[in-house]
Amino acid sequence: MSNTDDPIAKQLIALRRTQILEAATKVFAEKGFHRATTKDIARAAGIAEGTIYTYFASKTDLLLGILDRLNETEQRPEHFSVGLEGDFRVFLLAYLRQRTATLWSNAEVFRAIVPELLVNPEMREKYYQQVIEPTMQVAEEYFRVQIRQGQLREVDVPLTVRAMAGMVLGLLILQLLGDQQLASQWEQLPEVLSTLLFDGLKAQEEHGHAEQ
Repeated sequence: MSNTDDPIAKQLIALRRTQILEAATKVFAEKGFHRATTKDIARAAGIAEGTIYTYFASKTDLLLGILDRLNETEQRPEHFSVGLEGDFRVFLLAYLRQRTATLWSNAEVFRAIVPELLVNPEMREKYYQQVIEPTMQVAEEYFRVQIRQGQLREVDVPLTVRAMAGMVLGLLILQLLGDQQLASQWEQLPEVLSTLLFDGLKAQEEHGHAEQ
């Protein structure tokens, strides 16, 4: 049996990758992508610099690994499958709470790496293909199942999924720009977003109006 088939070896590899990614996350947040070095990351992880290259081909791959981890790409199918078992609104609120909490606690990491994503075409393409696209596909299938089950009305699924993702990402960018209202009320955003999506902005009609 090769090491790749050995569950213990797989677990050790996963643990080492996590150790390196956690160190890289800390270093990137403190120094930014360009100023950070693999030597800095190795020092923070308590390993030899060469060990990093056993698990990650480059600093770019490290950055993509961090983004993939923060996105919870591997866990998304499980997250959405759980959502199929109950009320959609309850699931969405819980999901938004979990995602905004992750974004908020890693805001400094995003501040350090988002500029690199915007100016580096190769990294941007890899990020979209490896992280964003798989996540969108999982979310789109979840929405289609909800529509087939009658839980949601017919909508343009790809655009709806992207609009929702864009709202959360846009709020993160606004917070990074220094919006104090968001900074002080970040924990309330999931409820606000959920209300907007389900109830809209229009005032509810009075019961008495229907009785006239």
